[in-house]
Amino acid sequence: MRQLDLLVIVVYLVAIAVIGLRLAGRQKTAKDYFVGEGHMPWWTVSFSVVATETSVLTVISLPGGAYGGQGFGNVELALGYVIGRVVVATVLIPLYKRGGFVSAYQYLGGRFGLKVQGLASVAFVFTRLLAEGVRLFASAIPIKLLLDEFGVHAGYRLIIVVLTVITVVYTYLGGIKAVIWTDAIQMGLYLGGALLAIGVLAAHVGGAGVQRAVHAGRFRLFDTDFGLAHILTSPFALPTAIIGGAIFAMASHGSDQLIVQRVLATRSLRDGQKAMIASGVFVTLQFAAFSLVGALLWSYNQGRSFQELGLTSSDNLYPDFILHGLPVVVSGLLVAGILGAAMGSLSSALNSMSNSTVADIIHSFFRSVPTEAFLLRLARLMTLVWAVLMAFFACAFSTSTGNVYLTGLTIAGYTYGALLGAFLLGRLVRRAGETDAVIAFLVTVGVMTYLVRGVRIDVATAGTTVPTAIAAQWLVPIGVVITLAVGGLSSLFHRTPEPAAAPLGDGGPGPDRATAAVAPE
Repeated sequence: MRQLDLLVIVVYLVAIAVIGLRLAGRQKTAKDYFVGEGHMPWWTVSFSVVATETSVLTVISLPGGAYGGQGFGNVELALGYVIGRVVVATVLIPLYKRGGFVSAYQYLGGRFGLKVQGLASVAFVFTRLLAEGVRLFASAIPIKLLLDEFGVHAGYRLIIVVLTVITVVYTYLGGIKAVIWTDAIQMGLYLGGALLAIGVLAAHVGGAGVQRAVHAGRFRLFDTDFGLAHILTSPFALPTAIIGGAIFAMASHGSDQLIVQRVLATRSLRDGQKAMIASGVFVTLQFAAFSLVGALLWSYNQGRSFQELGLTSSDNLYPDFILHGLPVVVSGLLVAGILGAAMGSLSSALNSMSNSTVADIIHSFFRSVPTEAFLLRLARLMTLVWAVLMAFFACAFSTSTGNVYLTGLTIAGYTYGALLGAFLLGRLVRRAGETDAVIAFLVTVGVMTYLVRGVRIDVATAGTTVPTAIAAQWLVPIGVVITLAVGGLSSLFHRTPEPAAAPLGDGGPGPDRATAAVAPE
């Protein structure tokens, strides 16, 4: 009967590619390929933002985290994310929309110069390579479990390559329109799968099972341990979740091209702001749904440990239930939902990395304005290049056994603080020029690399002292402070620079036009 599950998955993979291409239409310009000429409805963009950031990391890691004792801590974290998105919608989105940009880093080019724009873009694409590598590897986990059911022991690497090839088909041809429309569909599928799993589990455990989970702390929302070591190391400590989460969201949704590109595809500033804030509300509801799946699974499995269930990590919990706890066809639909999450984040990353490469890096080497046909071909070529590299990085993570969701957050800590700090430096420090921004950016990345890899805080756990890394949510605010401090200090050694001069061109919104000068605020 498992053949029916496979049939459902194959039909889904074919259908989503066809639907994406049909809804996308044909692209005639690079701007159309990257931001859909700014004509996308705000609600589809909001769904695309959610699908882009949710991915498999959320779908498979959050239930396992709630099962293992995190409770509804991710919902608490999402409350901080909502605050951060409101700030982004109010402060940064107006900058991007008024400038007619196709890349967030074009603001930095206008404010500081092309060196800072290129540096920020390079940091973005390499961060995305690592983070999306983790996500892509996570996508292979449930697929491998399903194939093992048939005795087909395909390795993670083969699965990663096949999944990448399928996603590239509609991303390469359809551009951002295909990405956004398929993201909206895929969000409905995997969220619907979570609701279906909740219904099945609730019917099985009943009210008594829910009460057992409540008493065991699986529904705990707020972590009120205010010990300093706990606040610095736990992602779910209340100050970490709200304050750190808000600043983290400002970086991920205000200075990361992966998300900003979606908002730039909306029809107006107001639509972009609505899409950004609504995405925070939807993410909070999603975190609640997947956390509820984990809490109900705890009752369903009578609180047995992952080892007692025969699982190698918490990330195997939800996929294992899908394959063994649900009827045939239903399990196929939920695996298709996980694939939808994987393909949504992968396609979004490929298109945004291609966008940033063309608009921020390669474009700066042209002395004359390239033709639209050339830029469109270049955009598609870079989509293929990044797809190959991303699959390679995903294969490098195939030996990972930790929680991939927290791994993804930690990777962002290397550069998010420097990226957000560069934007704030441009807005807050009038004296800061290009050299100041470059020095501050490089120093911040170096210091954050040391903090992520080398700094540990001793935390008492179960009577023993465990060296623990700084919580991922604090990495961004630390990076922002370093960037502002270094950039501000450096700016004291020279006069206030003139605004970056606009190169020849009409200052129009496409990647084939020079960005107008942006005076320091």
